[in-house]
Amino acid sequence: MENLFDKPVKRRGTGSLKWDVAENELPMWVADMDFETAPPVKEAILKRAEHGVFGYTDITPEWYSAYQSWWKDRHGFEMEKEWLIFTTGVVPAISSIVRKMTTVAENVVVMTPVYNIFFNSILNNGRNVLESRLKYENGAYQIDFDDLEEKLANPQTSLLLLCNPHNPVGKIWDREELKRIGELCWKHHVQVLSDEIHCDITEPGKDYSPFASVSETCKNNSITCVAATKAFNIAGIQTAAVIVPDKTIRHRVSRGLNTDEVAEPNVFALTAPIAAFTKGGAWLDELRAYLWENRKTAEAFIKEEIPQISVVAAEATYLLWIDCTRIAQEQENLCAFIRSHSGLYLCDGSEYRNGDGFLRMNLACPKTQVEDGLRRLKESVEAYQKRYAG
Repeated sequence: MENLFDKPVKRRGTGSLKWDVAENELPMWVADMDFETAPPVKEAILKRAEHGVFGYTDITPEWYSAYQSWWKDRHGFEMEKEWLIFTTGVVPAISSIVRKMTTVAENVVVMTPVYNIFFNSILNNGRNVLESRLKYENGAYQIDFDDLEEKLANPQTSLLLLCNPHNPVGKIWDREELKRIGELCWKHHVQVLSDEIHCDITEPGKDYSPFASVSETCKNNSITCVAATKAFNIAGIQTAAVIVPDKTIRHRVSRGLNTDEVAEPNVFALTAPIAAFTKGGAWLDELRAYLWENRKTAEAFIKEEIPQISVVAAEATYLLWIDCTRIAQEQENLCAFIRSHSGLYLCDGSEYRNGDGFLRMNLACPKTQVEDGLRRLKESVEAYQKRYAG
């Protein structure tokens, strides 16, 4: 019997950012999935569309309770309704919060390699990116706490932009690590903004810890961005939430989001996450199992067929972080070479800073597509090495 996620979905010609590429190319770059969303989400959207009136929309009690119940049941985190603020997306919220909670020329700390759009949200607002580089040892990443504290202690630093779980390396920060981050930020008067959009895409049997759940210190100094969009593949609907437990911080964040006009929903922006969080749990569990089979397939293939490169072990996201540092040549962009040689479109690790010589590959697609991508990767790596042999 064919798995629900084996079904190919034709996305060319739909205005897809991901698939607006040449006919021979296979896009496995930007982080959206090539699966239809959960059936209950699709049904809810269709039902709402049948109503036929698409006027201004207000936040409903069901939207709040959907988020509250999901985080309590799935992640053991109880939040009050008042903590939640609607926003049109995690990235718009991050940019707005950076503008509201910091001033021009202040430092925003990020732990790199990290989601590349963080840099846009910081630099486009006239703030400085202050990198604390993750330590990469024996194929795994760890926080360099000495370096992190040095960056947080800088008097010009006012915000830490945390990624939990961490994109692109797929790391779930444990409670002790998060607690230590929270204590250091509190000590040095640095606000924590945590992007937790990947929190529901974890290895089956593993959960993540919301930063705000770890301690009172973390809770009272936190702004957290969450959404159903990554897990349920509904990014185009423009819907997310910001969780802010502290009343004073929440007021400032709310004013920032409203000033930037990213605090009002479109007509489907409530329908979709309510359906996802109230009826999509079983589908999501099936999805996670499928994604981890794809990951196992990729890891085994690369180990056996492309031993010149290696995969960084991950606990979250559907993104494969590939270490190509043993073969990457400074004079040739490996990512660009792969795309021109085989049509396989990946993300260049340098986009995430502290990621030179790495590639990011999106595994959220039918397994036949993953297998096609892996074959193209092998061919391209072999051609690349042949070109630079000797």
